[in-house]
Amino acid sequence: MHRFLETASLYLRRLIPEDAPLLAALDSDPAVMQFISKGEATPLENIEAVILPRLLSYYTVSETVGFWAAHTRAPDTFVGWFHLRPDRFSPDEMELGYRLKRAVWGRGYATEMSRALIDRGFTAWEYDRIIARALVGNAASRRVMEKCGLRQEGFFTYPADLLPGWTEAERSAVKYGLDRAQYLTSMVLPTQE
Repeated sequence: MHRFLETASLYLRRLIPEDAPLLAALDSDPAVMQFISKGEATPLENIEAVILPRLLSYYTVSETVGFWAAHTRAPDTFVGWFHLRPDRFSPDEMELGYRLKRAVWGRGYATEMSRALIDRGFTAWEYDRIIARALVGNAASRRVMEKCGLRQEGFFTYPADLLPGWTEAERSAVKYGLDRAQYLTSMVLPTQE
């Protein structure tokens, strides 16, 4: 299968319909789903009928937009997914996101691949702006955003229809972002000798 993007530890590939059981297994871990569904699993039927078709539809927009399966390089093991897509609230901004198996938390994978996507997004794909969002209480995701160079821009509250049954306090979130110009000027360029 074609590797969309590679780093030292991981590679990304396009999702395929046969990935539904992998996504269902990922979404069955209450710790993985804590800040998404309060720990409730996503049923396989919902992934097959609704979620996966929506994720696959991004590939019709552009090769540089979408959700991609993440694998470790050695051994070759599915560990989750990453996305770079138009933000649902500000479609002119590209939203970075990821979901990884608990077994690989703490290994730096989220930061490693997020940095690679940000770099590719600003340099090769020339996106003007990349952002990420997280619930206020999701300290691990917020640390990843900061390690990737994204800057905290402000707080907001997700709409009740997006997180039904969550209190307003539970829907409190934070937005991080970076402009292409900021990124390019912060890059360390080699000195000419």
